[in-house]
Amino acid sequence: MRLHRLEIQAFGPFAGAATIDFDDLSEAGLFLLSGATGAGKTSVLDAVCFALYGDVPGDRSQAKRLRSDQADPTTPPRVTLEATLAGRRFRIVRSPAWERPKKRGAGTTTEPAKVTVSERVGPDWQPLSSRLDETGDLVVRLLGLDLTQFTQVAMLPQGRFQAFLRARSDERHRLLQQLFRTGRFEAVERWLRERRIALGHESAAGHQRVADVVSRVSEAAATPLPDHVDVHDLAPAVDDDTLRAWVEACLADAVSGREESQARLTAAGVEEQTARAALEAARADVARRERLVAARQERDVLLGRTAAHRADRARLDAARRAAVVVPWRHQAQAAGAAATRAGAAADAALAAVADRLGEVPDPDRLSALADRSLAAAAEARAQRPHADRLAAVRRALRDNADRRTQLADELGRVQHERAVRPDRVAALRAEVAHARDDARRVDVLTASAQDARSRLDAHEQVVVLRARLQEVRERWLQTREQTFVLKDELLAVQRLRLDGMAAELAVALVVGGCCPVCGSGDHPAKARPAPGAPDAATEKTALNAVADAEVVEHALDQQVRELEQSLAAAEARVGDDPVADLAARLATLQDSLGAALRSAGRLPELEARLSTDERALVDLEHRCDELLAADFRLVGERGGLTQEEATLGAELAAVLGDHPDLDAVHDAHRRTAELCRAAARAAEEARTAAGTQVAADRAVAAAVADAGFEHVADAQAATLEAGALRALDEAVTRHERRLEAVTEVLRDAGPDDAVPLPDVDLLERRHVEVLARVRTAASDVSRYSARTERLAGLLATLDAELAAWAPVRRDHGVVARLSAFVEGKSADNLLKMRLSAYVLAYRLSQVVAAANERLARMSDQRYSLEHTGQRGAGESRGGLSLLVRDDWSGESRDPATLSGGETFVVSLALALGLADVISHEAGGATLDTLFVDEGFGSLDADTLDDVMDTLDSLRDGGRVVGVVSHVAEMRDRIPTQLHVAKHRRGSTVSLRR
Repeated sequence: MRLHRLEIQAFGPFAGAATIDFDDLSEAGLFLLSGATGAGKTSVLDAVCFALYGDVPGDRSQAKRLRSDQADPTTPPRVTLEATLAGRRFRIVRSPAWERPKKRGAGTTTEPAKVTVSERVGPDWQPLSSRLDETGDLVVRLLGLDLTQFTQVAMLPQGRFQAFLRARSDERHRLLQQLFRTGRFEAVERWLRERRIALGHESAAGHQRVADVVSRVSEAAATPLPDHVDVHDLAPAVDDDTLRAWVEACLADAVSGREESQARLTAAGVEEQTARAALEAARADVARRERLVAARQERDVLLGRTAAHRADRARLDAARRAAVVVPWRHQAQAAGAAATRAGAAADAALAAVADRLGEVPDPDRLSALADRSLAAAAEARAQRPHADRLAAVRRALRDNADRRTQLADELGRVQHERAVRPDRVAALRAEVAHARDDARRVDVLTASAQDARSRLDAHEQVVVLRARLQEVRERWLQTREQTFVLKDELLAVQRLRLDGMAAELAVALVVGGCCPVCGSGDHPAKARPAPGAPDAATEKTALNAVADAEVVEHALDQQVRELEQSLAAAEARVGDDPVADLAARLATLQDSLGAALRSAGRLPELEARLSTDERALVDLEHRCDELLAADFRLVGERGGLTQEEATLGAELAAVLGDHPDLDAVHDAHRRTAELCRAAARAAEEARTAAGTQVAADRAVAAAVADAGFEHVADAQAATLEAGALRALDEAVTRHERRLEAVTEVLRDAGPDDAVPLPDVDLLERRHVEVLARVRTAASDVSRYSARTERLAGLLATLDAELAAWAPVRRDHGVVARLSAFVEGKSADNLLKMRLSAYVLAYRLSQVVAAANERLARMSDQRYSLEHTGQRGAGESRGGLSLLVRDDWSGESRDPATLSGGETFVVSLALALGLADVISHEAGGATLDTLFVDEGFGSLDADTLDDVMDTLDSLRDGGRVVGVVSHVAEMRDRIPTQLHVAKHRRGSTVSLRR
């Protein structure tokens, strides 16, 4: 990687645009990036990192505040970097997210981060990507380094040299892991730990399942576990097969108990069958003897009722013959009743017709009267359309009167509105004209008010600027006086140092060393410094104080000039008018402008109202004409309707007679016709009913003779109700059937009826005893069978669970031992070192070897670094500890015991060694530009020479090395300098040679 050009705008302390040409700096190979504290030296390195990776190193990235606070609010922050990466030249333009003013309205809006990557192809730049993620991947792929590695290899950061040297093993472990990307080894540790935990849970679940099966076996067999088996730790019992042997023993006991119970059940079953057969035979004999006794008793009762039985049979026969006569008698009675009712109905119908007509009609003329009445009803119905038309004409006359009344009312309202509307239109026209005049005055009043406000603001600005100018001028004079005093003090210090330079040189002499003035190795009388004599540090302090005072004086002088220019411009804008007159004029203009704006604001509304009223006036004229024409049409229509009403009324009156309407006429004639026809039908029905009654009486007489009775009264006396007849029939049938049944039972009586009855109770007790033994044996068989079946199933389940648990136990044991070993917790791991730390220890040994090559030169062969696998103080694991060996004393000691300068030298060597190893680890990535930030102020002259020689050696192969420092001696030693100067309006960059 080689940097060519860097452009910075509104980034960090750089408010404007700053350009750095690294190609010019690369001619010297070694250059100094100098400037006052806070000027922005480190921000230059931050800009390079931001252009490449979109972020800045260290804690500064947490602030998320990269834009310059001194830049113009509308200037976007931007960093442009041209660099050669992997042999290809790229231009990267990045902008961080920033708050810009809104284009419309007040406030700000967030502008997102942007990036553009272009590659130099021939004379042109060809765009490659504008996506943040693609750009980051491209840079990491080409460099082979991420941001953390880049800052450790190409930019040794300010204040972080000592962090790696004095870090604890775990802190050094995290840093090396980021640099060498050894996360895969920690992933192995994590996987083994997670696998151990997962297998532990799985093994515990398998153990629990086996324990559940064992508990169910103990419950099913009603046998506790052996004393030497712990249900919470079944592994030993599983390993020596004790657990399965115990389950098999429980199963064998259950099988033996089932066989014994089955034998008892078989014997008891045979005995129960014998007892049951004897009991059933005894019960059958007792039942037969009881039936014989009951049959003899019932036979005697039935023979005693023989006479009654014969009488019942005679009554039953007579009732059955009388039942044939009953329907004919009922039919004759019904025919007589019907004839009576028909005669009465005929008389009533004839009387109704007489009441309707006022006279008794001839029954033979009833049909003719009905026909004449129907003809009259039809004639009344034919007159109904005339009646409907008469009703419609009368409704039309009423509607005509109502419409004329409405037209008269509306015509009155329209004529009134037409009379008052012109005055309103004239008033609105006057208001519209006034509003249009006010609208034309708004622009003139606005310009006048703005001019008055601007001049008033200028008055206020003049007062503020005069006070500010007086204050700043006094501070500038004070600072100028202080600068003169500091310069006098600097001259005094320089004179005193020159006077005591011999003593200062004598202090620097060492035993055996040559005098830098005369070259002699003998120093018989060294000069001694006077009390309070200034040294180089005192002169440097005075020089820095003068430089700081000059910077402040220059800044205040610039501020005075700017304030004077601003005051002159403000006084020119004020003019000659007094403040009071301007204020009064502004108030008057604002009042007039407010009134004009309000009036002009009402102009659209007034114009709309005027247009509406003008259209309404025209509409009123048209409406008045329409109403007069409509009233004329209604007068003509009313005359025709009145004449038609008179004609239809005369015709209808002739048809109605005394009836109120045509419906009443029609209903009257229809009713007369209905009464005549009803009377005719009733007379005919009376004649038919009389003939039916005569025929029914003849049929009854024939039925009585056929049934064997002399008179109808005899048949009626023998008749029985249906229920009584069924009861008598059932009693006769039951008597005959019971007599046949008892005769059949007595016919089957045997010769052994005199033998005593068997003892059924005794036989029942014996059967109950045998049956109880059968049930007990069956229960034992069922219990032992269920136990055998369940234990057999549990044994199969146990075998399955043990088979499933065995590989999990085996894998858990292996993984647990391996996890403990790679985590440094196993007794076999003598160094107590994690796997990732072991890998990083090898990398650290490479870093130490590379660092010692430079440390030997920088420390005059005194110090060297040692990598030890032992644990440091307060550490639980070792492998990444560092010691510093002092070859002058032959002892190794903790880096914390080094002095400030020694710590910087050792840290710098370690950082350079780390950079070499990382560069090699990244695939030999070539880094042609290297930056070293700060720390040189703690070195003495000789050590600084050794360090500079080492840094100078880094230029081999065309590498460019930039040293960041504000130490004065560095400015004397490195002629090519990139100077960063800070100002009130932002920092600037300049090249010095």
